[in-house]
Amino acid sequence: MKLVPLGDRVILKQMEARETTKSGLILTSQAQEKPMEGTVVAVGPGGKVSDCEENVKMLVKVGDHVVYSRYAVTELKFEGETYLILRQNDILAIVED
Repeated sequence: MKLVPLGDRVILKQMEARETTKSGLILTSQAQEKPMEGTVVAVGPGGKVSDCEENVKMLVKVGDHVVYSRYAVTELKFEGETYLILRQNDILAIVED
């Protein structure tokens, strides 16, 4: 089985929390903040979405490293993995190398 997002939704795999600070201090699991970054694993088709008058063009693609809004995600456990589902509009930026 696989997850296939509908409309303008995107499925992300969240980046792991950092275990050390930049200066080398080791963080306990409670002190580790989950990053608001992820890797795109699936992208919906876009097109006509809800009450939007224009078609939504999908700008992200599978493999993109993105930053997203903290409160806009739905967390989902699927086949032992945790994924995040959100609308493309809730992605704030694509991180480029």
